Amino acid sequence: MAVKLRLARMGSKKRPFYRIVAADARSPRDGRFLDRVGTYDPAKEDIVINDERLTYWQGVGAQPTTTVQRLIRRHRRSQAPA
Repeated sequence: MAVKLRLARMGSKKRPFYRIVAADARSPRDGRFLDRVGTYDPAKEDIVINDERLTYWQGVGAQPTTTVQRLIRRHRRSQAPA
């Protein structure tokens, strides 16, 4: 089973809110997922990622999509000490 780290859209119409999830690559975008890794709110530019779960899923071979990879980089940059 190929696992992807990707976004699942939540929220109301015209007010998107995304969950970063680990899901089977064959499942639909908003369908079944294995684990919730974090959230992304584009209105507030707020990225929350559970680093422990992210490390686990990457350790077992889950591949992030390009958008999720970009969000992970932004999250790590904001967490770095100044």
